[in-house]
Amino acid sequence: MGAQKKGGGARVSEDAVEQSRQRLQAILLADSFATKFRPVTLERPKVLLPIVNVPMIDYTLAWLESAGIEEVFVFCCAHSMQVIEYLEKSEWYSHPNLLVRTIESHKSISAGDALRYMYEQQTETSQIQGDFVLVSGDTVSNMPLADLIKEHRERKKKDEKAIMTMVIKQSKSSPLTHQSRLGTDQLFIAVDPLTKQLLHYEEDKVDHPSGSVCLEKSLLDTNPSVLVCNDMQDCYIDICSPEVLSLFEDNFDYQHLRRHFVKGVLVDDIMGYKIFTHEIHSSYAGRIDNFRSYDTVSKDIIQRWTYPYVPDINFSGNRPLKLGRQGIYRASDVVQSRSADVGASTVIGYGTKIGNGDKISNSVIGNGCSIGSNVVIEGSYIWNNVTIEDGCEIRNAIVCDGVKIRAGAVLQPGVVLSFNVVVGRDFVVPAYSKVSLLQQPTTEDSDEELEYADSSSGTADHLSGLNLQMESKASELGPDGAGYIWEACEGAHDEEWKHSVAPIPKDKLFEITQAIDDDDTDDESVVPTSGELKSDADSINTDVNDPNDDYYYFEKEVEGTVLRAVEENIKVDLVTLEINGLRLSYNMESADCAGATFYSMIKLAVDTPHNSASELYKNAASIITKWKELLGFYVKKIDEQIEVIMKFEEMCQESPKELGPLFTQILHLLYDKDVLQEDAVLRWAEEKAGADEADKVYLKQCETFIQWLKEASEEEDEDDEDEEDD
Repeated sequence: MGAQKKGGGARVSEDAVEQSRQRLQAILLADSFATKFRPVTLERPKVLLPIVNVPMIDYTLAWLESAGIEEVFVFCCAHSMQVIEYLEKSEWYSHPNLLVRTIESHKSISAGDALRYMYEQQTETSQIQGDFVLVSGDTVSNMPLADLIKEHRERKKKDEKAIMTMVIKQSKSSPLTHQSRLGTDQLFIAVDPLTKQLLHYEEDKVDHPSGSVCLEKSLLDTNPSVLVCNDMQDCYIDICSPEVLSLFEDNFDYQHLRRHFVKGVLVDDIMGYKIFTHEIHSSYAGRIDNFRSYDTVSKDIIQRWTYPYVPDINFSGNRPLKLGRQGIYRASDVVQSRSADVGASTVIGYGTKIGNGDKISNSVIGNGCSIGSNVVIEGSYIWNNVTIEDGCEIRNAIVCDGVKIRAGAVLQPGVVLSFNVVVGRDFVVPAYSKVSLLQQPTTEDSDEELEYADSSSGTADHLSGLNLQMESKASELGPDGAGYIWEACEGAHDEEWKHSVAPIPKDKLFEITQAIDDDDTDDESVVPTSGELKSDADSINTDVNDPNDDYYYFEKEVEGTVLRAVEENIKVDLVTLEINGLRLSYNMESADCAGATFYSMIKLAVDTPHNSASELYKNAASIITKWKELLGFYVKKIDEQIEVIMKFEEMCQESPKELGPLFTQILHLLYDKDVLQEDAVLRWAEEKAGADEADKVYLKQCETFIQWLKEASEEEDEDDEDEEDD
């Protein structure tokens, strides 16, 4: 037995050396194997659709490269030639730090098929050398991967059955609906709170709005405690051991990564394989799996949660835009009429012309677009080379490349116009309509996970596998229009609003809130949003944040007030009166006003154009110096000052690359400007000293500053004692 143990130890040592030599690799699925983006994806693969004017796959590749991945295998199926040709013409094929390889298969109709094909290739070429990252090409993230891969490998050394680590994050519920996954299935997971092992995974509870779920009693028999959550989001970012590929090869019924593979592993007592979770907090990760998440991720990019992958930063060979006030991004050659009103959170691409009297807000306009006079565009996504004639109204719509919208036409909320569609003069496109030059397939694919595989060049002229009606038919978009309005699939008509970029209709919003109110009065045994079940107790720990909190609305109102004050140079007294009015309306405390005001000031500094950390600091210093009297009105007490520090720490955690490095400098500035007293900083430091190591990042960053304050405080105390002695 002793000899065996010695041999095992040597093998672990050899494995450690081998792992250190392994290239960091990733498999990127360039096919979603889904139909949620039809009719658009009948003509172009989803990963090449633009998200804030940059193809989705570029965000994924840029993140993988910056996170230290050295080799990526891009698995192509539907429209494979389009993906391959795009990558060959891009900078990725000649990138010095990232080797991009494409693998093509026309027979794979699911993620399971794709990974089985990868395994077959693996046996011939040994391409995958060890642990790898598995991700889809519609993922936008800025999370670091090195520590996570190391964590996975260390766990695998101790337990060879630990074959996968899934990335999850807590979802921010909608302030209106209190739902975080609108348009997708409800996710319910159970994990071991100590080891983070995944014990239960269920994402098909969308038909059970009460959130009730059945857990196997054996979970509590074999685990001292179980953490249950339905407020988590699966990021679909996985660190996998090579055994994952072999499991797909051994189980041909594994098609879907979660519904089949993950749930299959969890119930398989014979093999004993284990899946673990890794929750991210300060980093960003989002997957674009329907039009609503397309809208959400786009807004997150514009609001810079995805930094450094934002419109004014050069990455993946994109052409960076110039960031102006109110979060407006413009290309250098935009031609805009002086009478045009371009509002906040708007992006305008290269070569675009904007006419007289146009009103554009909360929208993304692509490259080479021509927009006539008196056009209204609100909450919409206009892709490249789109022509919009005079007097059109477009609200909460997606308009693909080459579309022409004739004068006076109206796109109601939720409309999607596929490539090269023509909307006739004065024609009103009904809400939630999907419009394409291609007619709707006469039969829908039975498997919702199947997009389709084509063996052609992937162009609209060769759509194999689809039974398309091609008989002659007049345009459904007016006499001078071109395109067909698709009918909603049977049973799905009432669900269109869930997957749309349009705001939730009032009647649906009422139904959701009413259902939530009804659930609150139901059986108290229903599992809450998040809690811990213990085997030796019947109680459930429900100490979680109240999702009905009004602070979100309050903070947004204060942000708007501060922005208006800065732009119009309103007197501090008047601004204070307005914020106090909001404070009474929302029943907030002075500390809440302090946090919201400081947040608004730093947010304004971030949104003001800057090209470096030093310029961002200058922005912040200028705003704090000018408006310190406003902030000072709400930080008269130590607790209120600590609230400001905590709010800034929270902002730095959410934007670690942009704001994080400036934490100490801005904290010192607030002290120098008498916004913060040394007692507040020292008390915050004392409270933080007992926190977990992960929560002490910014405490450690300002150790020198805190030590200086302590020494100064001690000197003052000594001087006071000397004076008393005298």
